[in-house]
Amino acid sequence: MSLIPVAEALSRILSGVAPLAAEEVTLASAHGRRLARDLEALRTQPPFTNSAMDGYAVRAADIVEVPATLTVIGESAAGRRFSGDIGPGQSVRIFTGAPMPGGADTIVIQEDTARDGDRVTVNEASAPGRFVRPEGLDFNTGEALLKAGQRLSAKDVALAASMNHATLPVCRRPRVAVLANGDELVLPGEARGPDQIVASNSFGVAALAEAAGAKILDLGIAPDRPEAIEAAIARARDEKADILVTLGGASVGDHDLIQEALANAGMALDFWRIAMRPGKPLMFGRLGAMRVIGLPGNPVSAMVCGLLFVKPLVNALGGDPAPSEATEEAILGCDLAANDRRQDYLRAELRRDQDGRLVATPFDMQDSSMLALLARSDCLVIRAPHAPPAKAGDVCRILRLAD
Repeated sequence: MSLIPVAEALSRILSGVAPLAAEEVTLASAHGRRLARDLEALRTQPPFTNSAMDGYAVRAADIVEVPATLTVIGESAAGRRFSGDIGPGQSVRIFTGAPMPGGADTIVIQEDTARDGDRVTVNEASAPGRFVRPEGLDFNTGEALLKAGQRLSAKDVALAASMNHATLPVCRRPRVAVLANGDELVLPGEARGPDQIVASNSFGVAALAEAAGAKILDLGIAPDRPEAIEAAIARARDEKADILVTLGGASVGDHDLIQEALANAGMALDFWRIAMRPGKPLMFGRLGAMRVIGLPGNPVSAMVCGLLFVKPLVNALGGDPAPSEATEEAILGCDLAANDRRQDYLRAELRRDQDGRLVATPFDMQDSSMLALLARSDCLVIRAPHAPPAKAGDVCRILRLAD
């Protein structure tokens, strides 16, 4: 199977993907979730015309000439309105958010008045509508204020509550099973043999998927035994995982057993090598309803492929209408040699020059085992296949590294 371009690989991974079924969640659980459908207001806000300030509700016609002295006939407070109407020469003491009395058409703020018993002297004229919030100023019943696919921020949740929704229809969170493989791996904190290394990929990729909205099923580390790998795959299916992410062992070497175990379980392989660096040995297939992405074993390769392929798939299943990460334009901070046939993703630092332009400077070392370098990186500089040499100051495309 030949190497396929990155764009084609992503297109094939996302082909046929639709948002998962909707579920109702409480407002308290809605932050960060994606709406499954447009959300319409169930009420009008404000539901009645009210005062935007503390002061006096009056008729503008009564205060054309000031000072003007009016009779105070009552009070309107939030949650407790004045039930009568204002006539000529009358006013009502009013507080912020309180309903406007009938007959009143403007507010005089209390700083522009002097009160003496049931009389108030207005010292500044106020035009009709001044400091008055009309009914429906914010929104009206039936308005679609939040859209399907929108990821709900804190302010969106507040708006949904104001729209009188106690629960919200959101896309179900994708279930992502994560399986590491290899006799050489031990968990952080465990005793390590002389030829073993500490597993890190599963934690990083799981965190990336969870930040995108996934629920994680940790399948642990499967040793290099077919029956152990097949048992882990069976568990992912039993738990109805939407995505199975495997780490390492997806190539075709003597000790790479993942692909064979998946084939034995009935996986339909789509592809397993792509024209990118880091991350060439990436596998994708379908095992029934479950999508399977086999990531490379090198830590940086796994994280970069997780960002480029796992995260968009999680986003798409979770209802994101634009699931792929957006790239940005920057300028190079150093010279780069010509590229070969694989698309490069170079770890780089970002800064701004004196003109405010983003400057991306790739690190000299780009070994795919170096996680400390990845942690220091702000972005990936993307180099197209067969890109010619580039000079410092040339325009480039970058992908930011952030949750």
